[in-house]
Amino acid sequence: MAKKSLIQREKKRKKLEQKYHLIRRSSKKEINKVQSLSDKWEIHGKLQSLPRNSAPTRLHRRCFSTGRPRANFRDFGLSGHILRETVHACLLPGATRSSW
Repeated sequence: MAKKSLIQREKKRKKLEQKYHLIRRSSKKEINKVQSLSDKWEIHGKLQSLPRNSAPTRLHRRCFSTGRPRANFRDFGLSGHILRETVHACLLPGATRSSW
């Protein structure tokens, strides 16, 4: 189980990213439209003034049940070993164990 503080930090980052998403997107579109370099620097300064944790690259997917940050499957939102346990216990509908 991951530390509660790390999970809360991820939730805070997600909330910040959603809050500043439109501002960030519109600023990036403005940079592409503007021709003069001085205007681009000005808009870039606005982008840099946004909180760092509002950037989407800072988000990290975590396991839904344990909070583990590595080896996550996007389709299920679970880490590898939890996914394996749930499939073996037949708790995930539609997922089957592979055999060859």
